[in-house]
Amino acid sequence: MKKSGILNKALMTAIADMGHTEIMVVGDVGVPIADQAKRIDLAISENLPSVQHVLELIMNEMIYEKVVVAEEQKLYNPNHFKAVSRLSDRCRVETVSHEELFDTYLKKAKYIVRTGGFEPWGNIVLTAGIDAPKWFQKDGVVTPDYYEERASYDK
Repeated sequence: MKKSGILNKALMTAIADMGHTEIMVVGDVGVPIADQAKRIDLAISENLPSVQHVLELIMNEMIYEKVVVAEEQKLYNPNHFKAVSRLSDRCRVETVSHEELFDTYLKKAKYIVRTGGFEPWGNIVLTAGIDAPKWFQKDGVVTPDYYEERASYDK
């Protein structure tokens, strides 16, 4: 039996299945889930589990290199945006329009994790990364400029 962290088998399997640049969305209870995406439905009741709690657990288990939310989250749900930004210790949180988030990222998502969160503009896009320090901090390997920040990450 797993000791701590994420105990849900489907969610742990999904995290282990993510490859570089693939997308996982952590969504609120109303997130639309496209046919091609794999649904992991964790919703039990209102705000159980919350978007932020599930996001924190996933971020502790998954190597991500990009976090994207709707610009409307930053404007109209600033407390949630601040919480997401605090949790994202590998990179800054980027914003796109709510429409672009739905039209682009939801359609490309490999997995969509539905929470019980009633969180306006609550959806978060995570793009899987690589453990850059392990890839680039080796003798004879030159780190490209665009990987420098990720390769110096030490957590």
